[in-house]
Amino acid sequence: MNPYEVLGVSEGASEEEIKKAYKELVKKYHPDRYQNNPLSDLAEEKLQEINEAYDMLMKGQGRSGGGVGSADYAQVRRHIDSGNLRAAEKILNSTRDRSAEWFFLSGMLSYRKGWYDDAVNKLQTATSMDPNNIEYSQAYGRIINMGGQYQNQAYGRGYGRNDDMCCQALQCYICFDCCCDAI
Repeated sequence: MNPYEVLGVSEGASEEEIKKAYKELVKKYHPDRYQNNPLSDLAEEKLQEINEAYDMLMKGQGRSGGGVGSADYAQVRRHIDSGNLRAAEKILNSTRDRSAEWFFLSGMLSYRKGWYDDAVNKLQTATSMDPNNIEYSQAYGRIINMGGQYQNQAYGRGYGRNDDMCCQALQCYICFDCCCDAI
């Protein structure tokens, strides 16, 4: 596997070009885009390949910064993208550096857990710390715009879903009770 080919960048690509290509591909193959889609397994494999290529380039070119830094953040991104929220949280909790990237990833983790208010606060902090980062500001804007849809959801089991049998039964009971006062 040639990581440059996977990310679609030239072999002399700058760190900025690599990051930009990576972000675009992650958006394209993100699991949320392929829910209930027969291509979801293929998209997940492609995303894993993209993450591996990104790690190879960032570590291989001495860009990881050493210690707890961008290499760990890339791993957190992979965990969040694949739905392994517990592993992502473990890494973030062990990280002392509370940079804009930390707040961004922590906010995305909260978002994936359904913790809307926490996600908004952390993404707002990330955006304030690094106002020129388009990824941070776009994520913050998306979550603010979709706020009502996700606010009451926790771990994907929010009140807005119609497939909860208990809620459906309770709704039927309430309707029956309202319609049949004589009983």
